[in-house]
Amino acid sequence: MRRTIIDAQQALSFAVSQTSYIEQTVYETQYPDIQYASLIPVDTSANEWAKSVTYYSSDKVGRAGWFHHYAKDIHVADIDRTKNEVMIEMADIGYRWTLEEIGQALMIPGLNLSGDRAAAAVRTYEEFVDDIALRGAAEKNMFGIIDYPGITAVLASQEGGFTVWDQKSADAILKDVNDALTGVYVSTLTVEMANTILLPIECLTIISTKRIPDTAISVLDYLTTKNVYTQITGQPLTIRGVRGLETAGQGGSGRMVAYRRDPSVIKMHIPMPHRFLPVWQTGPLVFDVPGIFRVAGVEIRRPGAVRYVDGILTTDQLS
Repeated sequence: MRRTIIDAQQALSFAVSQTSYIEQTVYETQYPDIQYASLIPVDTSANEWAKSVTYYSSDKVGRAGWFHHYAKDIHVADIDRTKNEVMIEMADIGYRWTLEEIGQALMIPGLNLSGDRAAAAVRTYEEFVDDIALRGAAEKNMFGIIDYPGITAVLASQEGGFTVWDQKSADAILKDVNDALTGVYVSTLTVEMANTILLPIECLTIISTKRIPDTAISVLDYLTTKNVYTQITGQPLTIRGVRGLETAGQGGSGRMVAYRRDPSVIKMHIPMPHRFLPVWQTGPLVFDVPGIFRVAGVEIRRPGAVRYVDGILTTDQLS
């Protein structure tokens, strides 16, 4: 009986030949429940080894007024600019093979190494970035869209002494959403218009099942086309459910986020998207494929285009 001995160099060469195809395949995979790329514009233009990104947030101030042709003073507009800096941090996630696994793949004609671990690494990267984009990373002083400092936060309207949506009528819920949209529009002197609403999952469920009186139409269906933003622009309003909003508001209450989804308003820097590095032997029988990426937190350049509405859910409503 013939014995075949697989040495480390042969195993390494085989692993290297396999990784190119595996990695190309897993990077083409789409993850439909990863939300950050569809909710927050991603900017990869910064130098991948930069330590930080500097940007300016701004709000327009001033308003026009009547003017007499003999007058010497005119009304002026100005921009209130604040310098900000977001740090770029490096993180990692890779995968591993052993000599036994590589040897088994080599011994059977046509058998390839599985791409499952590479896919799991990329999926983990996407989840990590998704969490930073939405909820931030306190240990790195990064903020997400649901808890960004300096954003105007208001309490939802009351109906019958309640602000929570499961105790309010369809009309009162519609008012909360339209008040948020109008609040952004008016506070920025009609410059900014919020086009996206983020809700706690529980509140999304409420408006998906609550009906407009005397109709079979849900509040959610009604809202997507019958709202202030759509009436002004003719475009549908984006409404999404996001984990973490159920306790993001004042007093640990549920929070709604209304904002303009536009790179001039909000973006997230990922100077180095996830990449796998060359395979290397880390032990007598172990071969690692490191993966690294560099990412910064969310930056909101025009805070006036974002508004929080709190109190639409309480912790005792959480399942």
